[in-house]
Amino acid sequence: MKDLRDVIKRPVITESSADLMAEKKYTFEVATKANRTEIKDAVETIFGVKVEKVNTMNLKGKFKRMGRYGGYRPDRKKAIVQLTEDSKELDFFEA
Repeated sequence: MKDLRDVIKRPVITESSADLMAEKKYTFEVATKANRTEIKDAVETIFGVKVEKVNTMNLKGKFKRMGRYGGYRPDRKKAIVQLTEDSKELDFFEA
């Protein structure tokens, strides 16, 4: 990966990921080729925090139909990033 901003695509905000934010665990959709080290470096550089642990999972695209035509959504990769106790919290909902 060349640029760190290409590693992290977007935060994943669901009900279960919002519950994890209380434990300083944040969920991101990341590039499918990115590894844990690249994800850790990207989060630390972009947000200015310290990362303790990174868990990743590959998600297969669902089969979807449009009339008689069928196809698959693109595969994606999700990363759950655990921050250290002394690092600041990330704020996605700035009002």
